[in-house]
Amino acid sequence: MSYSRTLTVNTMTEKPTIYFAGRITGGRKYADLYQRIVEQLKTYGKVLTEHVANPTVEADEDNAGLTDVFIHDRDMDWLYDCDVIVAEVTQKSLGVGYEIGRAVALNRLVICLFRSDSEERLSPMVAGAVGEKFFVYNYKEDQLPEIFANHLK
Repeated sequence: MSYSRTLTVNTMTEKPTIYFAGRITGGRKYADLYQRIVEQLKTYGKVLTEHVANPTVEADEDNAGLTDVFIHDRDMDWLYDCDVIVAEVTQKSLGVGYEIGRAVALNRLVICLFRSDSEERLSPMVAGAVGEKFFVYNYKEDQLPEIFANHLK
């Protein structure tokens, strides 16, 4: 099954529409961090995916009876509608990698955040993808306001 939709081009003349991506399936180790990131992002624009920061998001979606197809199509709609994707990539996630790839294909601004104090290793496919609209930061949490200000104002 393939997903398609007519592309709507968004400009960031006003506050940007932000898609936040973080690992959901397979571990919520950084859910508290996701909450703090989303709160900061909300000061810059509309965050379409606040639910990613909810520590119980996976159980909530299961309890609501959301199917994989529904979640995929809903999230793809949000990717089409966003101006920028901010992805916390410290924990490996196939879903986040997929979202980043789709955002690149849609020519969206991509900001990847990797915790420099982590024992994880960032995939070379992300670390090496820097470009005009693709940014990767090895960050500490106190650096987030400056990173966001540089891209979202």
